[in-house]
Amino acid sequence: METDTELPTEETVREALRKVDDPEVGMSIVELGLVYRIDIAPQRVHVQMTMTTPACPIGGLITDDARRAIGAVLPEGVEMDIELVWEPPWTPDLMSESAKQTFGWGV
Repeated sequence: METDTELPTEETVREALRKVDDPEVGMSIVELGLVYRIDIAPQRVHVQMTMTTPACPIGGLITDDARRAIGAVLPEGVEMDIELVWEPPWTPDLMSESAKQTFGWGV
């Protein structure tokens, strides 16, 4: 059965993820450059993200928070997939300019 479900845009999902902070640094995972890719397909949203290190002790917490934030903007029946990836490895170069300035990098 086909539905008239309006999918969120990539920007809507990115804005939802801006509300997810890395609690160790108190900054959005988007600003930290942890969100690599957002794909919107019929009835499915796929997000590729990473952590600053594979050994991140709060990776599960951040992923759960991201899942809740995305779920809040998804219509019922739309699936979500969050994929943790390690390639390319995260570096501070992926951070937004404002995040770099917060840490005193690239000023």
